[in-house]
Amino acid sequence: MQTYSELHPTPISSTISVLARRIHERFPASGLSRVAAELVTVASLNQSVIEHLRRPLWWLRGLAALTIAALIGLVLWAAIELRNVVKGGTVTVAEVLQSIDAATSELIFLSLVVLFLVSLETRLKRRTALRMLHRLRSIAHIVDMHQLTKDPEHALRHVESTASSPPRTLSRTELPRYLDYCSELLALTSKLAALHAQHLNDTVVLNAVNDIEALTADLSRKIWQKISILAMADPQGQAG
Repeated sequence: MQTYSELHPTPISSTISVLARRIHERFPASGLSRVAAELVTVASLNQSVIEHLRRPLWWLRGLAALTIAALIGLVLWAAIELRNVVKGGTVTVAEVLQSIDAATSELIFLSLVVLFLVSLETRLKRRTALRMLHRLRSIAHIVDMHQLTKDPEHALRHVESTASSPPRTLSRTELPRYLDYCSELLALTSKLAALHAQHLNDTVVLNAVNDIEALTADLSRKIWQKISILAMADPQGQAG
């Protein structure tokens, strides 16, 4: 049964696919349409990564369990040997202390191995999550690049172009829709990132997710400022 207290990757991927079709139908030759198609692919890959991160690494946990068993066995063996030595009385105090020191060194080494193996699963999953989050962050910046030159001033009045001015092909009615699509892409990119924070309790990953959410919110805020300018210039909603 689907719960409504957490994000689910399948509905997010479906929403992205629908959005990609909407953008392609309205702006078929645009770069934004290709970005949306790329986000569809990334959403599918992100879902696979999330499923992988939720699964325990049993081989690693088994190795850690074997190391812990070896550590316990070493402790028991050292205790038995020490008891036998004390009962026999055939060794000096210096030899007993030397044996204890050697056993202690082995215990410290195995303890460090256990700590390494226990933390290794988290570090491996963190590296996988950060790699995907880096890709989502890049997509957010690419979406921002596509809306960067979409200046509402050029849609509201004639502005003389220079030799280096970017081509402006969007009409006054198309521009708000284009900007709205950019905002939707940013919001869905943020949701893909948020999926990593649900089942991976790692501070580094949580900070990376928060950074992406803050980034997409800031970029979307800039876009909605442009949409607001167009809306105020056309109070009857003709710009939508």
